[in-house]
Amino acid sequence: MKAMIIREFGAADVFESADILKPTVSVGNVLVRLAATSVNTIDMMIREMGEALPFSPKAPAVLGMDFAGTIEAVGEGVTEFNVGDEIYGCAGGLGDLPGTLAQYMLADAKLIARKPKNLSMREAAALPLVGITAYEGLTRAGIAEGKSVLVHGGAGGVGHVAVQLAKHFGANVFATGAEGTQAELIEKLGAKAINFKTETVADYVAKHTDGAGFDVILDTVGGANLTNSIEAAKLNGQIATTLSFIELDLSMVHMKGLSLHVVFMLIPMMHNIGREVHGNILAQLAEIVESGALVPVVDEQRFGLEQVTDAHQYLASGKAIGKVVIDIN
Repeated sequence: MKAMIIREFGAADVFESADILKPTVSVGNVLVRLAATSVNTIDMMIREMGEALPFSPKAPAVLGMDFAGTIEAVGEGVTEFNVGDEIYGCAGGLGDLPGTLAQYMLADAKLIARKPKNLSMREAAALPLVGITAYEGLTRAGIAEGKSVLVHGGAGGVGHVAVQLAKHFGANVFATGAEGTQAELIEKLGAKAINFKTETVADYVAKHTDGAGFDVILDTVGGANLTNSIEAAKLNGQIATTLSFIELDLSMVHMKGLSLHVVFMLIPMMHNIGREVHGNILAQLAEIVESGALVPVVDEQRFGLEQVTDAHQYLASGKAIGKVVIDIN
């Protein structure tokens, strides 16, 4: 089968086309004929840093995590899926899990769910990693009807899904983004856009919460932006972040009685612990999508399997609106 492999980690041009063995179905797995995959920031990090990351596959490697496709064979012990089922998931591209930049892949049946019926393969491939991350972050932070929610980076991959999920759960949703395309997308998705470049935290907390702060904050920017989240949170509020690689004084977390949740959705894949949780979340996301409450945003630019380098460079350029998707078959 055709695949794009990496022999040495580094810049985006390290991908090369190769013919490799088509995998054989095994216990607990399904063999998937891939239709599409999407590019995530973590894919680019693995490509650049390689084995400096503890969860990187060893070279030569096939990268790629998200996918949508059709089951071609079902392994022993798998009872909930059948040949011909259209599925989606985030199931490869790190450790010993084969990636999605190929015509076929083995996927752990615990990490997949049936594709939402009203999404194309391209749209479905855009959803798993960001969808699971947004769902986990919001639910761990106690999302509920009537709560005020602030999403930092509301036009990004995780952010634009979180905005829609928070609306689905009945929250009053606000999101930071730049003026123009980002703000327009945030408003289109049903949240109130906050221009983080012109409004201070104190200004938008006063404007939108009468100075009390937000009940729930999902920070998809992380890093130094965590200080803004801490400032914007109400007393005894909840903060979930997807990026916490920073040394930070937690004095105000203590003084405000805040709860801080770190979301690292790769843990079940890395450690083979609780993988069924991902499958369950994907099934719930499919129901939400089919109800009309969630639509993944896919960038208009199209890439084929042998254009992976272009896709990575395009995502890195910052020009993409929504998820960057690669067509496989």
